[in-house]
Amino acid sequence: MSACRGEGAACAGGRPVMTFDMTRQEKADRIARTLDELYPAPPIPLDHADPFTLLVAVMLSAQATDKKVNEVSPGLFALAPDARRMAALEVAQILERIRAIGLAPTKAKNLKRMAELLLERHGGEVPASLEALEALPGVGHKTASVVMSQAFGVPAFPVDTHIHRLAKRWGLTEGRNVAQTERDLKKVFAEPTWNRRHLQIIYFGREHCPARGHDLEACPICSWAASRARIRAEAEGRGAVERRGAAKRGR
Repeated sequence: MSACRGEGAACAGGRPVMTFDMTRQEKADRIARTLDELYPAPPIPLDHADPFTLLVAVMLSAQATDKKVNEVSPGLFALAPDARRMAALEVAQILERIRAIGLAPTKAKNLKRMAELLLERHGGEVPASLEALEALPGVGHKTASVVMSQAFGVPAFPVDTHIHRLAKRWGLTEGRNVAQTERDLKKVFAEPTWNRRHLQIIYFGREHCPARGHDLEACPICSWAASRARIRAEAEGRGAVERRGAAKRGR
């Protein structure tokens, strides 16, 4: 989709027109329509077979790419597809299977203890409770929200640093942290859409809205939704790059 062809896009001379007069809700509604057009049924990016393997995969994904987790997790699941068999492993055995993942030593310890507590507290099953999930080692609010959303279908809006970045870039939040951004996004997106919406934003960020090398004018959303602060920041960034290039050419 070109930047000027999206739902309600305003363009002049083939270039998008910034819509600073939109309310935050109006902007969110238009973003939602764009995301639904691009990603009507976004798949869960982490390979898993059930709530337990999803929980493990999400725990592994901290400071690691989904691609790397999907490469590593089959070897671990072959040894420990459930809480009982994970708890029976030594930490060293778990570590050996996940060594290629960032923070592997800490994650190996957390996975074993998490499995032990599932057996002690929940009969070996993953609880469909945000509070109970957050009480497990290595399971923070975002991880628990992902499991509630993707394993149990409970409306949740997991916000990681990537979603936080896009929400600020689009002017949907002024939050200084992911907790505030989560609250702001929940206000502007309808609850029945939360589970797909956070996945759509993740995919959109990867394909159209990277942290670096971002072309604001070509982006199907930033081309009209970017905040004034973001526009200034990108212009300053481009100017700095151009000045460095000119300096090198002048040597």
